[in-house]
Amino acid sequence: MAANTRSRVEKLGIGQDSVEISADLLKRAEKNRQKALQLKKAKLIAHPYAKEDNTDSVSGRLVKVQGQRVIDSGGGFFIEEDDDLERQMLRITSEPAPIISKLPTCEECQEEYKDSYLLQTFDFSVCDKCRDNEDKHTLITRTEAKQEYLLKDCDLDKREPPLKYIVRKNPHNVRWGEMKLYLHLQIEKRALEVWGSEETLIEEKEKRDVKRQEGKIKKFNKKVKQLRMTVRSSLYDKTSKASHTHEFGEDTYNEEDDNYTHTCETCGYEEVYEKM
Repeated sequence: MAANTRSRVEKLGIGQDSVEISADLLKRAEKNRQKALQLKKAKLIAHPYAKEDNTDSVSGRLVKVQGQRVIDSGGGFFIEEDDDLERQMLRITSEPAPIISKLPTCEECQEEYKDSYLLQTFDFSVCDKCRDNEDKHTLITRTEAKQEYLLKDCDLDKREPPLKYIVRKNPHNVRWGEMKLYLHLQIEKRALEVWGSEETLIEEKEKRDVKRQEGKIKKFNKKVKQLRMTVRSSLYDKTSKASHTHEFGEDTYNEEDDNYTHTCETCGYEEVYEKM
């Protein structure tokens, strides 16, 4: 190759110094050409992350990072260069990361689906089609859930798995606190987990209702007693006694206490006394 180059140079009338410089350039060009062929061969290998149009992707190319030659895998990481470049590139392309995907199954229609509102919001496996056709996927507030199903805060937030909810503004008054809305079906299921059965829950609700009614009756009787004491104290005030004279009726004998009582016919005042 050098002899051919020298003969071509002599024909052109170029000097000896120019011949030596041209030969060196040709040798360097041949070396760069071989390197370019290797890079082209590496880029022609199919790559799972490379784009078809090759406009933005530079995966599979040799790059330098901190002075070390590495291969850009196209997946966000670099691979160190081995002696066998082709074997390494084939390993990248032939062994992609396994993708395991199992679609969820709807609890209503038993069909697989990709995504749904109830799955994202409440982690409840029902597709959007069944949600739109059924009226049982209603929501219930946190307060109603605690009152109707006798649940505590720990039953909703601490017991595994914690129930998901959405937050909405109170429609009755904007100034009131925001409401937490739960899925009614999940609240019913959680109530059965807490109380064991529906019959136990009903019995507990009846007991609490009876206890609540008894408490209301006691509270009412206490208020009536206080009211009577207030009325009687106003009737028997010292100032009123000066202007009022009792007119007692017939005496009544009490055998158990061995005393007598008589009542004022005007104001209803009852006096207890003993006869000597």
